Amino acid sequence: MIGTTSIRWHRALALALAGLVLPLAAALAQTETPPATDEAEGAAEAPAEQAPAPDPGSQIDEILAGEESALAGAGYTYDPGNRRDPFRSLLIGQNRQALRGPMPEGIAGLLIEEIDLTGIYKTSRGFVAQVVASNKAKSYLIREGDQLYDGDVVSISLNEVVFKQIVNDPTVIKPFREVVKKLSP
Repeated sequence: MIGTTSIRWHRALALALAGLVLPLAAALAQTETPPATDEAEGAAEAPAEQAPAPDPGSQIDEILAGEESALAGAGYTYDPGNRRDPFRSLLIGQNRQALRGPMPEGIAGLLIEEIDLTGIYKTSRGFVAQVVASNKAKSYLIREGDQLYDGDVVSISLNEVVFKQIVNDPTVIKPFREVVKKLSP
């Protein structure tokens, strides 16, 4: 006596074979040529025009050329906008310079986190902000576009200064952050 498991297995096998054989038979029926008729036998047979088969060597060369251009960086372009580029590894360091070594003198040696805003003045050429570094006894006048050690001055308005600070963290979306320092009353 055959068990129910064996019967189910045989049914599944028969269905699978039927699923393979029926499409194959349909494909063979479509590729068969119709039998020649009496009219066609009497007429001179014209050679059938067929497209020449593509050379497999040229196809391989095209594929290899495409792979070489993609590896060279010419195969694709990507505009990340304000997003992180998914094609750049997070494990490899960024291409910008690391903040190392002795800090230069003057405004170029100031860190955004270390400065305090003490005043904003309106001049004929725009606004000027007076800042004091917490670790220095000097005050400095900064304008829009001035470069600091870890960023630059984006804008100065009547009561605040906006900085663009460089962030050295590859896991963040933007490589910079906006820091706003307000003038306290």
